[in-house]
Amino acid sequence: MSEQPHGGTYGYGYGFAVPPMPSTPPPAPPDGLRAAAVGLLNLSSLGLGYALTRRWTYMVACWLATGVLLLVALPADPDGVPMGLVVVYLVLLLAAGVHGAVVGLRTRLVWPTGSPLAIALGLVLLAVPAGGVVLYDMARAEANEQALLDRLDQADRLVRAGGSRPFGVAESDYRKALREYREIRSGHPDSRAAARVPDRLKTYYTTVGAAYEQQDYCTAIPALTYLRTVPATMGRQALGTLAAWPDDRLATSLYECGAQRLGGEDADWTGNFGELLRTFADSEQAAKVAPAVDSAVDKAAKGVHGSDPCAAVDRLRTLGTQAGGLNAGTGDAAEAVAASAARAGRSADSGVYACGVDQYKEGDFGEARETMNKYVADNKSAGNRALAKKFAIAAEVADEIPSAGKRLPTLASGGSISVTIKNDSPNPITVLYTGPVTGSLTLKACRGCTSYSLLTPSLAGFKPCQDSSRNYPQRTIRLPVGTTYFVHKSTSSDGSSPASDTARLQSGYIYTECAYTTKSLGF
Repeated sequence: MSEQPHGGTYGYGYGFAVPPMPSTPPPAPPDGLRAAAVGLLNLSSLGLGYALTRRWTYMVACWLATGVLLLVALPADPDGVPMGLVVVYLVLLLAAGVHGAVVGLRTRLVWPTGSPLAIALGLVLLAVPAGGVVLYDMARAEANEQALLDRLDQADRLVRAGGSRPFGVAESDYRKALREYREIRSGHPDSRAAARVPDRLKTYYTTVGAAYEQQDYCTAIPALTYLRTVPATMGRQALGTLAAWPDDRLATSLYECGAQRLGGEDADWTGNFGELLRTFADSEQAAKVAPAVDSAVDKAAKGVHGSDPCAAVDRLRTLGTQAGGLNAGTGDAAEAVAASAARAGRSADSGVYACGVDQYKEGDFGEARETMNKYVADNKSAGNRALAKKFAIAAEVADEIPSAGKRLPTLASGGSISVTIKNDSPNPITVLYTGPVTGSLTLKACRGCTSYSLLTPSLAGFKPCQDSSRNYPQRTIRLPVGTTYFVHKSTSSDGSSPASDTARLQSGYIYTECAYTTKSLGF
C-alpha cells in the first residue's frame, strides 16, 4: 500500500481470479417427463429434441439422415424406397429417440420450460413422419397407377401399329399387347388401368379382325382364327361377349373365301370348306357348302359344250378330285359333296369326246387321236364310242396328211366305187383312210416283200405291188366318189415309216391302192 498526497483521493486495489464458465449448463435434477419429451421430439425425424437441449451436432445428424431418406424416396417410385434404407433409417430414428431421452433426463430445455407442454409438442410432431408415410404411400400408389397407364398406352400403340400391317407380320405385337392387358387386369384389378382394359379389348378385337369388315375374307381367316384362341389365355369371363365375337365372322370368311377360290384354280377352297364343316358344322354358312360345290360342277359341265370343252374337262377332273378329297366330316353335307364329286367325274368322262372333237377342229390331230382313243378305252358302252373311233382314225390320217382334217368324220360307210388295197410290205400293216367315209383294215405281211428306202418312192418309174410272181395280201372295199386319204403303217416296230396316198375317186373306175412301208437308210 502506498501513501498518496494529502487532499487527494485514496484508493485500494484488490485482485481476484474469475473461474471459467461451463461449456454446458449444469446438470438438472432428473426429470422423466422431460426425458420423454426430448425422445418424442427426436422421433419427429427433425432432431427437435436435440435443438431444445442444445445438442446441435446431433440435430444436424438427424437432418442429414432425413435428407438422405428424402433424396432417395422422392419423387415417389412404384417400387418404393429400398427396404434396407428404411430399416437403417428406423434404427437411427429409434436411436435418436432413446439417446434424446437420456440427454433430456438431466438437461433443461431451452423452450418450452414445462415438460408436459414439450411432451404435447412431441406428440403433435409425431404426425410429421406419420403423415409423411401416408403421403408417400399415396404418391407411390399414384406413381404405380401412372406406370400401369403407361404400360396400357404402350400396348395400345402396339395394337394401332399392327392395324396397318398384315396379320402375319403384326401377330407377335398383338400377342405382346394381349399379355400386357392380361397382366394389368389380373395383377392390378383395382387400378384405373385395369378398369380401362375392357374397352381396350373391344378395340383390340376390331383391329385384329379389320380385314373382315373390309370383306377381305381370305386375309381375315388367320386373324379371326387367332382371336378364337384369346379366351384360353384371357378368360371368357374377362372377355364377356367378345369371347364369341370371331365365331360367326370366321364361319362367314371360311365360306366366302372358299367360294371365291372354288371359282378358280386354287385348291385351297377344300381347306376352307373342310374347316368350316368341321368347326361350324351346324352353321348357316356350312349349309351353303354342298350347293356351292354342286353349282361349280354344273358350271364346269356346261363348259363342255362351250368354246373350250377341253378346259371344261380338266376343270371337272380337278373339281372331282378336290371334292372327293374334301375332309368334310360326316353328315348330309359330306354326302352331298361326295355326290357332286362323283358327278364331276362322270361329266368329265363324257366330256372327253367333245374335247377330242374340238382338238380335231383346231388341227391338234395328235392330241385328238390320244383323246379319242382314251375315250374309246374308258367308255365301253358310250353312245359316241363308234364315232370316237372314226375320229381317232381320221386324226391319225390327218396327222400325216393335214388336208384330210378339213372334213369331220362320220359314221357313213360303203360307196359305189370298188377299191382294192394290196400289201407290198414284209410286215403286217394297218390301212387307215378318211374322206367321205372313215375306216381302217389290216393286211397280213407279204411273203418275200421288203421295205423300200425312203428315197425309192421319189424315183421315176416307182410302181409297188407290180410283181406278178408275188401273192400280195389284199382286200377290196367300197368307197363313195370324192377324195379319200390313205395312210399305211406297219404294225411291227421295225423302224419303218408310214406311207400315205391321196386318191380322188370317180365313177366308172376301179381303183387299186398299194400299201407299202419305207425305212431309213441303215436299217
